[in-house]
Amino acid sequence: MDTVNPGDIVVRRASGAEADGLIAIDTIAAAGDDNRQASIRRWCEQGLAVVAEGASGPFGYCVVEYTFFDQGFVTMLMVADSARGRGVGRRLLDAAAASCTTPKLFTSTNLSNQPMQRLLQRAGWSPVGLLHGLDEGDPELFYLRRPQTEQNCSGPAHARQPQTRQPPSEFA
Repeated sequence: MDTVNPGDIVVRRASGAEADGLIAIDTIAAAGDDNRQASIRRWCEQGLAVVAEGASGPFGYCVVEYTFFDQGFVTMLMVADSARGRGVGRRLLDAAAASCTTPKLFTSTNLSNQPMQRLLQRAGWSPVGLLHGLDEGDPELFYLRRPQTEQNCSGPAHARQPQTRQPPSEFA
């Protein structure tokens, strides 16, 4: 996995049999975290994981779940260390938005994770809130990506109308 050409990347749904390959590129799972490994296996078995791969194998994966107030939520975005900064994360985020079945798609990252924040902003996501207390000393910053076109979200047309309620000013 020396070079990553974005044109050579295929993004597709991962199968249950591919969990070990995703575990191998996930820095936390590969370090032996049993909970992360179990989550990856569950996501693959349930058809929730999308993988970005090239000829040499997986470069990253993304998981969208619908347990966040019945809206889409990117639960996990992981890109192999050797593939970072080469468009893999963006391709996965775009695939998540394209497959979204709700009017809104959220995600979050630690306030200290500047590379993820830059990626989200370049990919059209907006910061919408901050949560203290999840990770001690490192607040969680929430982001929203509203669909821009029919291609970005396949939810019902009536559900995609702009919301009139505004977030509190400290989150705007």
